[in-house]
Amino acid sequence: MLKGKNIALGVSGGIAAYKAAALTSKLVQAGANVKVIMTNSAQQFITPTTFQALSRQPVYTDTFHEQDPSQIQHIDVADWADLFLVAPATANVIAKMAGGHADDMLTTTLLATEAPVYIAPAMNVHMYSHPAVMNNMKQLDEWGFRFIEPGEGYLACGYVGKGRLEEPETIVRVLEGEMDRKKILEGKRVLITAGPTREKIDPVRYFTNPSTGKMGFALARQAAALGADVTLIAGPVQLDTPPGVNRFDVTTAEDMFQAVMQHYPDQDIVIKSAAVADYRPKVTYEHKMKKQDGNYVVEMERTKDILFELGQRKEHQYLIGFAAETNDVEHYGRKKLINKNLDAIVINNVGDPGAGFGTDTNASLFLTKKGQEQTYPLQSKDELAARILTEAYGELVERDTP
Repeated sequence: MLKGKNIALGVSGGIAAYKAAALTSKLVQAGANVKVIMTNSAQQFITPTTFQALSRQPVYTDTFHEQDPSQIQHIDVADWADLFLVAPATANVIAKMAGGHADDMLTTTLLATEAPVYIAPAMNVHMYSHPAVMNNMKQLDEWGFRFIEPGEGYLACGYVGKGRLEEPETIVRVLEGEMDRKKILEGKRVLITAGPTREKIDPVRYFTNPSTGKMGFALARQAAALGADVTLIAGPVQLDTPPGVNRFDVTTAEDMFQAVMQHYPDQDIVIKSAAVADYRPKVTYEHKMKKQDGNYVVEMERTKDILFELGQRKEHQYLIGFAAETNDVEHYGRKKLINKNLDAIVINNVGDPGAGFGTDTNASLFLTKKGQEQTYPLQSKDELAARILTEAYGELVERDTP
């Protein structure tokens, strides 16, 4: 799967840089064209000559050392690459990537490339678990960078734990798997709703819920990676737009209803993962209400049931709903599947550890109206999103096959 692929390999300054030599050899043996970019720190551990001999390509170490005067080398390499791999990725280079720094050949080229970027971290176990490093990796993950997780074992510093660069053979297998990943949703239109809504009482108060939109954004990110034309309608969240996704921001349930209905007719798959308010204040005030003695009662009225309306208007669309429950989860999920005229439903017990609002993981039960069931254990929301979309694709193929 890597034969003929152009791979830019960024090597940063850790003891694991010696493994990058073996990785270069493995990639070349797999048929890839490899161009290596080294940081100054990496050259303290291994020489550019080693990579030049293994890759039979120029090795880049200095942004301003133009090897071909007719080209700007960091732009040329950035455009040349089919994929970009940083291995080993130290805590320092990960921080630079997350901060958008461009102070050497590697970080400058990374900013300029539009190729998929894979990051293979390698560092001391305590560095790897430091909140700053975790936060930087989380930011890169939200931007669509892909991580090849480090292994566990004996580290050069003497500690035993997670932080060892994954073995070159494993990294090659991961890249081959990614290259083999078919764009199964190419040509399909996918509409996803995400996040909460806010229902205003006055200019400074509103009703909402704890949804962060992470599941919906994971679905949008994975749908785009699978080749779909993705429309994401998001309530008030603090998340960056996934690459290749068309995003529309809304605030209230009515806003979301209008936006969804506008885009609904042309969609092939619709996934409503947003936590939309069921009620809103019947009366809202233009000015801040002043505190008064005694209790205050807010009369609420129903909002439009977006999922029900979608089920009633469904024509060719494959419609998936979410059910966030705390008790009798399967019972209520099955009831929602039928009452809303859905094709499938994802049922979450938000009371389970790691599966509630705001987490980076989720566990669910996937049910279809044809009676098929699939239980997904606790896993990252991106992994779950990919599985949900694969199930939806399979259902579409089966439905559309004569």
